[in-house]
Amino acid sequence: MEDNAMTETIDLSKSVYELVTQHPEVGDVLYNVGLEDIKKPGILNTMGRFMTIPKGAAMKHVPLDQIITELQNQGFEVQQ
Repeated sequence: MEDNAMTETIDLSKSVYELVTQHPEVGDVLYNVGLEDIKKPGILNTMGRFMTIPKGAAMKHVPLDQIITELQNQGFEVQQ
């Protein structure tokens, strides 16, 4: 029997706004690893439009590898 379930891909070159709009659970992952600003009103619609996950991780001193691992644990494939 073939598994037809497609793995969702997270492209780290896309803006946080794009990723969270396409996959709302990405916002929860980012919040849980220390990027709490993602839940502040207006942040996603302003900074999130030009901020990428790698840039946000660097600004908040959160290891990018930690975020990638958490996204993979949620079933995402991460494209760098």
